[in-house]
Amino acid sequence: MKVAVVGTGYVGLVSGTCLAEWGNEVVCVDKNIDKINDLNQGRLPIYEPGLDVLVERNRAAGRLFFTSDLARAVEDAAVVFIAVGTPSRPGHGDADLTFVYMAAKEISTHLAENAVVVVKSTVPVGTGDAVEKIIATKRSRDSFSVASNPEFLREGVAVKDFLKPDRVVIGVSNARARDVLMTLYCTPLEEQNTPIVITHRRTSELIKYASNAFLATKVTFINELADLCEQVGTDVRDLALGVGLDSRIGTSFLNAGPGYGGSCFPKDTLALLRTAQDHGVALRIVEETVAANEARKRKMALKVLDAVGGNVDGLTIAVLGLTFKPDTDDMRDAPSVPLIETLQRFGATVHAYDPIGTENAARILDNVKLYDDPYACAHGADAVVVVTEWDSIRRLDLGRLRMVVRAPALVDLRNAFEAGAAEKAGFKVSAIGRPANRQLEEDNAVPLQLDSAPAPIVRNIVETMGR
Repeated sequence: MKVAVVGTGYVGLVSGTCLAEWGNEVVCVDKNIDKINDLNQGRLPIYEPGLDVLVERNRAAGRLFFTSDLARAVEDAAVVFIAVGTPSRPGHGDADLTFVYMAAKEISTHLAENAVVVVKSTVPVGTGDAVEKIIATKRSRDSFSVASNPEFLREGVAVKDFLKPDRVVIGVSNARARDVLMTLYCTPLEEQNTPIVITHRRTSELIKYASNAFLATKVTFINELADLCEQVGTDVRDLALGVGLDSRIGTSFLNAGPGYGGSCFPKDTLALLRTAQDHGVALRIVEETVAANEARKRKMALKVLDAVGGNVDGLTIAVLGLTFKPDTDDMRDAPSVPLIETLQRFGATVHAYDPIGTENAARILDNVKLYDDPYACAHGADAVVVVTEWDSIRRLDLGRLRMVVRAPALVDLRNAFEAGAAEKAGFKVSAIGRPANRQLEEDNAVPLQLDSAPAPIVRNIVETMGR
């Protein structure tokens, strides 16, 4: 099937490449000529594990093309995906649909007969209706269809999420669109028994926002429980495991940390709230989730202050990990940014390291010295703060790290290290959801015989939670 994808950002590039991997002829189009030139030379605008291999393979096979010529991309395409950005409007919180509507207008004169236009971008309820009206100004309504097919891609594992999804959601208003999209998805996913949800277009649009709001709430819930764990002398990792193994709850997104960030949760929760307000509906839980998450990001700076005695003025703080999560170069709404800004306002000098995200971080952070080596970053630091749990950071030699710092404060906002190992290396550890006073934890410990416990199994479960 010939497929066109309008937009070569994160969603468009991953979706287009994976559709080509399934054997379709895919043309990705973007107005940014420099980006198209880079893509045609094998240079990707984003970091996503495994994506570069798929792009090269499908370009070589003649299934994947990149162009700035919209007419070439859209003509003869049975399906046209709109996968452009929908950022939050500054000061409003609702999704800016400028690019979606512009794409709809521009493709309207090039659509093939009976083409299905699919909104892949995350959009508020009713956007598909508006797209249909825009296209209908140029074409007869019975010559095209508009559908909703939200993406559920997690950065860092997006290729797997597309090729082996938990489910596919398709929102349609007629049988023709349903049949075309079922053909597109059914054959490659048939052996996987992937659930395909066929629903109304508006319901499909709302499913994406509801999913992200629920997951954001889950993250915020475990973060608040982590604060309680610190005060009562318990370990949030054990709590999360005990709660998450309930099949009704699940272990994913129960890793306590400095707050959620990224391209989806922050903007999608705000957009959902704006939609609810526009319709006179109160979403109190989502409102509190957004407020609690924003407060938490800056609260993490106070955790650093506590670790160094209450004052960072004149001190050097080394921040390890800048992106909002591992295995991505995405700095959008990353918790590291408000943490660093708050520490700077308190008078700290900040050094920072990230294995992939340094280039994007440099565009956002001011007066931060960026390093390409974690030990050089920590050299002479009065505290080391772990913000993103990259595997390369988890594997750091703690003994070597202790030798290069000036003071032994280690603030582990991702529980990347075992406290015992870090303390053995000479660090004073302040972690998330664990008592600040290790003696309190020891005093409250029950003298259980754990030698025969299936520790590797439990450890594997803990390490995969939230990923």
